[in-house]
Amino acid sequence: MYIRRISEHLIKRHHKSLLLYHLVFPLKYRKSVITKEIGEVLKYICLEIYKRYELHFIEIGYESNHVHFLVQSVPNYSISKMIRMLKSITAKQLFQRFPEVKAKLLGGKFWTSGYYVNTVGQYSSEEVIREYVKNQGMEKEYKKVHSNQLTLF
Repeated sequence: MYIRRISEHLIKRHHKSLLLYHLVFPLKYRKSVITKEIGEVLKYICLEIYKRYELHFIEIGYESNHVHFLVQSVPNYSISKMIRMLKSITAKQLFQRFPEVKAKLLGGKFWTSGYYVNTVGQYSSEEVIREYVKNQGMEKEYKKVHSNQLTLF
């Protein structure tokens, strides 16, 4: 496995790309249910998503009621498709592993329908987003569970 810096492009047979997204997914009703154990399982789920869907999780972090992702993607996925896929897979697997969480979230939905997305580019560098993710939140309870996992296909 070749580990590379974030600034490197993904090079495929018919394209070369560097698509980086900062995503924030709030939990349904902003319920505070994410624990250290749930955060670790979320990391594991995301690393499995990486293997199948070519989404590179550069950083994953959470507070008790929302999750931040810094993701490098391939052009095959629109942002809405990528978000739907991430929310669907993570929610389904987290509910399977933590059925007690489903009971705490009325309506059986893990994520709220909304999200935040920003691209890393001219107006927002990787360092700016990393610093924001690290220092965001009123409670300063951010816990990084993963960092810098990238591979070249």
